[in-house]
Amino acid sequence: MPRFCTAMFTSITVLVVSLLTVACVPQSTTNSNTNTRTTNTKSKGLKIGSLLPTTGDLASVGQQMAGAVTLLVDTINDCGGVNGEQVSLVEVDSQTDPRAGAAGMTKLATLDKVGGVVGAFASSVSSAAVSIAVPNKVMLVSPGSTSPIFTDNSQKGYYKGFWARTAPPDTYQALALAQLARKKGFTRVSTAVINNDYGVGFEKAFVQAFEKLGGTVVNKYKPVRYDPKAQTFDTEAASVFASSPEAVIAVLYAETGSLFLKAAYQQGLTEGVQIMLTDGVKSDSFPKQVGQTGDGKYIISEAVGTVPGSNGKALDALNKLWREKKGNPPGEYAPQVWDAVALLTLAAQAAKDNSGLGISNKIKEVANPPGKEVTDVCQGLKLLKEGKDINYQGASGNVDIDENGDVIGVYNVWTVDSNGKIQVIDKVSPNTTVKMRS
Repeated sequence: MPRFCTAMFTSITVLVVSLLTVACVPQSTTNSNTNTRTTNTKSKGLKIGSLLPTTGDLASVGQQMAGAVTLLVDTINDCGGVNGEQVSLVEVDSQTDPRAGAAGMTKLATLDKVGGVVGAFASSVSSAAVSIAVPNKVMLVSPGSTSPIFTDNSQKGYYKGFWARTAPPDTYQALALAQLARKKGFTRVSTAVINNDYGVGFEKAFVQAFEKLGGTVVNKYKPVRYDPKAQTFDTEAASVFASSPEAVIAVLYAETGSLFLKAAYQQGLTEGVQIMLTDGVKSDSFPKQVGQTGDGKYIISEAVGTVPGSNGKALDALNKLWREKKGNPPGEYAPQVWDAVALLTLAAQAAKDNSGLGISNKIKEVANPPGKEVTDVCQGLKLLKEGKDINYQGASGNVDIDENGDVIGVYNVWTVDSNGKIQVIDKVSPNTTVKMRS
């Protein structure tokens, strides 16, 4: 697992390169070289950025997430903006790549001078981005980086209050998945993960939780961690299935994960073995990416997985607005993105200050009790303008942010049916009586 200092060193290198690159680029509403787009450029008010993957390994999920940012920014501007001015949005494609994410974060912090950023999604990208956000005093709120490394680094004081997330850490999702595996009667499983902060952090948390529940991870001492840049996976697939596990816990990203699962199927390894997946691959397109058998059945039919769910008081209103504006239901992580934008803007209004420092100082105050509970962001902004305290209740959950920037959420259990459609079949909250080591 990359440590914070490694991410810091990499990011400083990218920072220098990025500054030399962007210093010669004039500001414009669209820049094809840096994959950015800016809206409301004439506003002198709050400026926020988004750092989400519209290309790369997580694009199938990231493209759905980006729409939630623009929808809420437009809604806020329609009801008067923040601190008496319209909100400006600078959108950057992280490309699901730490170097691109670091370059994008550098641009947002030093050139665009945003106060807050919604992002990143991939934990490896957030690790690179947060090391740039902190010294530049930009508040970073991730809607989907779930690696436990962020909790660890927050406890060590690395982030100085400039980090939070609206998706719960994988210590909870790993526990939920371990409990699901034991509920299904599995005692011997193996793991295969993408070799980055997300995959390795999840793997370690899962192994700990599954063993506490009486299970055995048969490849614990020879974990399979695949290169995020790999294109062939025959060796990795053979290794994962070598010890005849009852189930394989696969913590993947969609593009490379589809190749991994297809390789396992083509070697005849998946027959009779339950495939258990996570949030990194839950998108409507993933079953098609993995492919079909000769008789037309989807390769990952009957696979099951977990994903951070949403049960917040603002969820119904979000779903209604989304359908009115876009004609279809919101995608994965849209509620977490919505809440990230909400917290940044509400905190700026509470602080009467559009800077990252002002947002950082007030973000827990607007997210947590006490204060009047509000689900509507425009209502929350109005109350804050009147000098009243609020407790924002989000679409994803209550978004109460703890001292490490973490929230606790619920999880949806999903499966792939015979037609290749993903169906949510249950909603679970991990039983935290199984104590996890910090």
